Amino acid sequence: MGEYSKALSSLERSLEIRKIALPPNHPNLAVSYNNIGLVCSHIGEYSKALSSYERSLEIQKIALPPNHPDLATSYNNIGSMYYNMGEYSKAFSLLERSLEIRKIALPPNHPDLATSYNSIGVVYDKMGEYSKALSSYERSLEVKKIALPPNHPDLATSCNNIAMVYDKMGEYSKALSSLERSLEIFKIALPPNHPDLAISYNNIGLVYYNMGEYSKALQYYEKAQDIWKKSLPSNHPDIVLVKRNIENVKKKM
Repeated sequence: MGEYSKALSSLERSLEIRKIALPPNHPNLAVSYNNIGLVCSHIGEYSKALSSYERSLEIQKIALPPNHPDLATSYNNIGSMYYNMGEYSKAFSLLERSLEIRKIALPPNHPDLATSYNSIGVVYDKMGEYSKALSSYERSLEVKKIALPPNHPDLATSCNNIAMVYDKMGEYSKALSSLERSLEIFKIALPPNHPDLAISYNNIGLVYYNMGEYSKALQYYEKAQDIWKKSLPSNHPDIVLVKRNIENVKKKM
């Protein structure tokens, strides 16, 4: 937190200098506001981040062509803040606007398009619109398959997102299939005790739990716990989560 507060004060000082030295709608001012927004977002100051991102967007609208990719990034950032603040319909409309610009400004398989589809999927998922979430996550994965190497961790993340929607829809065999693919990629792409591997193991355990296969669920939860104990602080929320998962499954056995 200390490093972030230092970064924030440095960025705010830089902004004050730029305000004096530059015209009021110079693109570099938009960059300053955007960077302040990023730091505020990292430390959970979402309303301050939101106002910085919105100020950045106002300048970009004047300084840049209407379908410039930087505008899409700003809409995406603002949408993400509304998502973090629980305002999902506002988040959705801004993320859609970001996607529209990216479709015009970028090649059809640019990674930023995959990011947009994924972000929209996350909002649909949170709103309980699972078939729409699934469609967005799958579109994101299609783009990533073309844009990224075959065992890139982002592919595994997409497979994981798809799997967890299938789990919520009660389609457990499809969920397991996607999670196993996610795990295969993570095993190739990451060190053996990377926390993301544990996410896959924990989620496979969750699906088996929902299927009533408690001994298999326990086996995967324990694998997740082993990795998280090696890779995370003892009070980390993921360790607390998997401990609770293990307790719950043992009650069922």
